[in-house]
Amino acid sequence: MKPDRPLWLDIARLVERACVGSLTGIDRVELAYAETLAAVAPERTRFVMLGRWSSRLSILPNRAVRRFLDGVRRAWRDGRPGECRGAAVRLLAWAAVGARPPEDPSPVYLLVSHRHLHRPAALDRALRHSGAAFVPLIHDVIPLEFPEYGRPGEAARHRRRMATVARLADGVVVNSAATGAALKPYLPPDRAVHVAPLGVSVPANDIAPETSERPYFLCVGTIEPRKNHLLLLHLWRHLVARHGNLAPRLIIVGQRGWENENVLDMLHRCTALRGHVVELGSVPDTRLAALLRGARALLMPSFAEGFGLPVAEALAHGTPVLCSDLPALREAGGDVPEYLDPLDTPAWGAAVLDYAAEASARRDAQCARLPGWRCSTWDAHVMSVLGFVDALGGATALHL
Repeated sequence: MKPDRPLWLDIARLVERACVGSLTGIDRVELAYAETLAAVAPERTRFVMLGRWSSRLSILPNRAVRRFLDGVRRAWRDGRPGECRGAAVRLLAWAAVGARPPEDPSPVYLLVSHRHLHRPAALDRALRHSGAAFVPLIHDVIPLEFPEYGRPGEAARHRRRMATVARLADGVVVNSAATGAALKPYLPPDRAVHVAPLGVSVPANDIAPETSERPYFLCVGTIEPRKNHLLLLHLWRHLVARHGNLAPRLIIVGQRGWENENVLDMLHRCTALRGHVVELGSVPDTRLAALLRGARALLMPSFAEGFGLPVAEALAHGTPVLCSDLPALREAGGDVPEYLDPLDTPAWGAAVLDYAAEASARRDAQCARLPGWRCSTWDAHVMSVLGFVDALGGATALHL
C-alpha cells in the first residue's frame, strides 16, 4: 500500500450517539482517534459518515467536525452531554443533504467501532464505489465466545459482523493479543492482523482525590452480566453483616446495560446495602479521575474482556487494581494488579478487607510495583496503526 494515502475516519457512531446524549466507551475510542489523527496526520485525515440507510459515504466539513469534537470533549469533561447535541444534528443534516462524496485517490477507510459491520452489502458498495481499502478495529468477539452474556440475538449479529470483516477487510486492527487470538478462527489465514493496545489519556495533575469518611472501592463499567457486579454486591452484603459501618464503601460508575435484573433488584431492594453501595451512573471525566485517585483500589471481576481500559486508566492515575485473571486484563495491567478468579468470592473478600486497611502490606506492595508500569498513549496507538496501514498491500483486491 502506498504510504501517506488519505485516511477516511468514519465518525457516524459518535455523531449519532451525541445526538441522543448517550455516549459510551466505544465512542471514547472514536473521539480519541479523531482528535489524534487531526493532530498527527491532519493533511491525510478526512472525516466521513456512511449513511445509516444507504451505501453513500459523505465527507464532512473539517471545521464543523473540529467544533463538534471540541464539544464532545467538553461534554465528557463537564458531564453535560446535551451541549454537543446541536453540533451533532448539524453534521447529520450535512451528511444527509449537503455533503459531497469523497474524491480522494486510493483512500483508506478506518472504522474504529463495530458500526456498519452488520451491513455487508452497503459497506461493500461504498468501498467499491470509492476504491477505498478497509481497515476496521475489532474490540472483541465476546458475543460469540460467551453468548450468554449478551442481548438476545447479539451472537448472530456479531457473527454477521465477523463475516463482513473476513470478506471485506484488507487488514484488521485489534486492541489486544487476546482479541487477536479469539478473532483468528473467523478470518482467512492470510489476513493481516495488527495488535495495538488502546491509548490512555495522560491524567491532569490538578485533580484532587475524592475524599470520604470511609475507605471506598470503585467499580467502573456498564452494568451487564459479564461485568460480574453480582459478586461484588453479595460480597458487600456479607461485609456489612460482619462489620456494619466499619465496612468500606463500594462506588459503582457506569451506565445500566442489559440482562441485569438481578443486579438492579439488589441495588433497589437490598436494604442492607443502603449507604454502603452507591450507584452513580455516568460521571464527568473530572469526577471519575477524582474517584479513581481516592479509591483504595479499582475492582474489575469481569468474566470476559477484550482489553480492559478501566484497568489501564486506574493504573495511570496511580490507583491499585484487583481484577479477574483474564489474558486481556493481564495485557492491560502487566505485573502490577492482583489477579483473582471471578468466582472466588472469599478471595475477593480477603483482598478487599486487606486493601481497605490503612496499613495494608498487599496494597503497599502493589503501589511499589506501579512505577514500573507504562501505558500506551493515543499518539503511540494511532502511529502504530498508521504504520500498519501504510505497510499493507493489495489495497482493494477484496472488494469484488
